[in-house]
Amino acid sequence: MTVTVTARSGETLDYLCWRAFRQTAGITEAALELNPGIAMSAILPEGRAVTLPDRPPALVRELIQLWD
Repeated sequence: MTVTVTARSGETLDYLCWRAFRQTAGITEAALELNPGIAMSAILPEGRAVTLPDRPPALVRELIQLWD
């Protein structure tokens, strides 16, 4: 399943991905594949409907203990 998000004034694709998912790793690339021709301009037109991939799984960070 995909998500459709509407671009705001002056927004870039990576910022739109950040606004939707709070991360961009892997999402921006997938969004470029889902939206052919979207990379023609750095700034998205206001009101442009952009299809984004499913919400990625939450990033899990390994806890590192410096001292025992």
